[in-house]
Amino acid sequence: MRSVQLRYNFRVYPTTGQQIQLAKAFGCARVVFNDGLRLRQQAREAGEKYVSDGELSRRIITEAKATAERAWLGEVSAVVLQQALADLNNAYRNFFASVMGKRKGRKFAPPRFRSRKDNRQAIRFTKNSRFKVLDNGRLRLPKIGDVEVRWSRSLPSGPSSVTVIKDAAGRYFASFVVQATDVPLPETGSEVGIDLGLTHFAVLSDGTKVAAPKFLRRAARKLKRLQQDLSRKQRGSQNRKKAVVKVARAHARVADTRRDWQHKLSTKIIRDNQAVYVEDLAVAGLCRTRLAKSVHDAGWAAFTAMLEYKAARYGRTFGRVNRWFPSTRMCSACGRVNEKMGLNVRSWDCPCGSRHDRDHNAAINVLAAGQADNSNDRGAQVRPGLVPAPRGEAVTHPDAARPTCSVEGIPVF
Repeated sequence: MRSVQLRYNFRVYPTTGQQIQLAKAFGCARVVFNDGLRLRQQAREAGEKYVSDGELSRRIITEAKATAERAWLGEVSAVVLQQALADLNNAYRNFFASVMGKRKGRKFAPPRFRSRKDNRQAIRFTKNSRFKVLDNGRLRLPKIGDVEVRWSRSLPSGPSSVTVIKDAAGRYFASFVVQATDVPLPETGSEVGIDLGLTHFAVLSDGTKVAAPKFLRRAARKLKRLQQDLSRKQRGSQNRKKAVVKVARAHARVADTRRDWQHKLSTKIIRDNQAVYVEDLAVAGLCRTRLAKSVHDAGWAAFTAMLEYKAARYGRTFGRVNRWFPSTRMCSACGRVNEKMGLNVRSWDCPCGSRHDRDHNAAINVLAAGQADNSNDRGAQVRPGLVPAPRGEAVTHPDAARPTCSVEGIPVF
């Protein structure tokens, strides 16, 4: 067993006075973040050295509180202000690590100024702030008060920090970070490969097909009506602000429903299978195509992330198959790789005599590729061997400019 950090989110219901105090804390944290960013930008433009974290804290928080322009920073917890600067420092570290190539993945942009018009506002309290979960279930926050919490389950241990969040729909949440111990599930002999798609959300290698719920499509009519009502409201009016909240609540309901459904499905798959393999899809690229709305509605990235962390927590194996692996075009019976096929082709026949359902065949190939990548180091074959081409296909034509591999079409030099 090992200890891991988990995040638990709960809905909170602050009173009107507490909402005012939270608004002050949101604003102070935003101002401190922007002041720190501005100071470092000015130092860079002036050719001065990089302002250290300690120097930044002294000038932006300690000395600023003594001035008339920033005296109101003392009305909120000092931990909130320190955590705002910690977020700025982490943003700079991620940016520098990305530029220097020390951080894998997509490139990080430099920090940007925060706006009071952002849809999401958040502040963080650590143990130094002495926040406390009271015996009556309320959450005591410094300089804010005892906030009512709607507990859906108990925390596995004492929280090390809590983040208070206000979303675009005007809802408040408390996000606790706690230490928990992994409890592996009983082992099973089942392994599964998953092919994610749009016609079916997921097709498993055992033949199970999970229909795509299409939560956004189902709510499209209501969202359209609310968006039309919003467009008719005068900019800057109170009615427009109310309409903005209504649209945000409708979108939040769609997102919450999708997240709940994905949690239930991912938990079931992890419980039933010892190993789970999925294809590493290029979601960012697909979101720039004509299928963007359907891809966003499916939420593949969030679902695979759930599978990954739940597998690690419950002692399961999780693997991603290379996105260039021809899972759809490869025959799961003989290994032959066929030409590219359109999305309208849902089933196809292989010259070996096998007839394949497009998605089920892909799921079987994903499972085989995942098992090969996860094989042991005791001499076992970790890659499937090349399939001999039929004699008629192996003939080299005289007018061919360059011979190619008859199986995968790879140039031979």
